[in-house]
Amino acid sequence: MSESAESIPGWRLAAHVASDPPPLGWRDALAARLGARPRRIGVWAELALYGAWQCLDAAGESALPSGARLRVASLSGPQTATRDSMTQLRTGLPMPFDFMQSQSGLMLAALAKGLGWQGDASFMVCRDASLLMRVAACGAGPDGLLLGWIEQEGEALRGEWWRWLPDAPGA
Repeated sequence: MSESAESIPGWRLAAHVASDPPPLGWRDALAARLGARPRRIGVWAELALYGAWQCLDAAGESALPSGARLRVASLSGPQTATRDSMTQLRTGLPMPFDFMQSQSGLMLAALAKGLGWQGDASFMVCRDASLLMRVAACGAGPDGLLLGWIEQEGEALRGEWWRWLPDAPGA
């Protein structure tokens, strides 16, 4: 998705990070950052949390401001958890945590908790990262945007994050 990290009129890119694939030991690094391994959220949501922290670090921010808008997108969502739940459904009821991990919106709750943040967040399924950026920028406030793109296909993971801030008046 890097090719679509174009400019957004009225905004400046404060940070951009990409993990395709994530580095070895990324889950250990996330656990160290949080003080414990995340529980019950699934690898897709863990990658979202890891990428969000990496982007905030790259932007020189220790936290996401409460007025910032958070948007996460994907072409496919948490595919592995969804497939696991469907397999379990064929033989009975899906296991509760597998089913929860298949719900892409719950990743937002994991992000909010992991970042210690409350605010305007949403998940979108879309094909065009530049469209995501333009839509997210509409109506965003002075605390800016944190945008993520997370994909999981089997064991293959990739994530990309952008931290956008409004241009200073007259810049």
